[in-house]
Amino acid sequence: MKIAVVAAAGRVARKVIAESAARGFEVTAFVRRAAEIDGASKVVVKDILALEKNDLANFDAVVDAFGAWTPETLPLHTTTSQHLCDILSGTNVRLLIVGGAGSLFVDKEHTTQLFKTPEFPAEYVPTAKAQSDELDELRKRNDVKWTFISPAADFQPDGERIGKYILAGEEFTLNSAGESVISYADYALAMVDEIASGNHIQQRISVVRA
Repeated sequence: MKIAVVAAAGRVARKVIAESAARGFEVTAFVRRAAEIDGASKVVVKDILALEKNDLANFDAVVDAFGAWTPETLPLHTTTSQHLCDILSGTNVRLLIVGGAGSLFVDKEHTTQLFKTPEFPAEYVPTAKAQSDELDELRKRNDVKWTFISPAADFQPDGERIGKYILAGEEFTLNSAGESVISYADYALAMVDEIASGNHIQQRISVVRA
């Protein structure tokens, strides 16, 4: 398979690239500034908002690993993913987006999201809301084969690669130990499994350590 990873210099993106390369996938990394990306067969220096249709036309899947954290840049979560949707509209190229846990629902009726609960850390609310808004806009796109993948609440950059995970859906899910935790490495495993299978088109899924 031929995979493009956009915003490829980030830590999650690098894990996805390494996992993809280990499976024998051909990976092209798109970065804003020149960088060494282990596992990528090609590195292209181009801003995400400067990408055009021909940049992404020959891939089986595109991974959007964009992240923003400051108040002025948080709206770019939606802006960038919608730009990618416009590029991929009407094609068979799948778009997989690195999401967040805050937008997961804590009730079966899907009326309350995790980031709106009193227990959710206040400092993460703006980012969670930005990614929730991003997901809301994705849900309006029936012209793109998108998948939004939320990690567990405790998303560990240097956590161990266990090699297995629980695949869940829209609802905040705990494992048998009562934890919502997953490492970047196991999240990347789940992401690449979804790239390979394409089982959740136009859906949001979530993953937690098994």
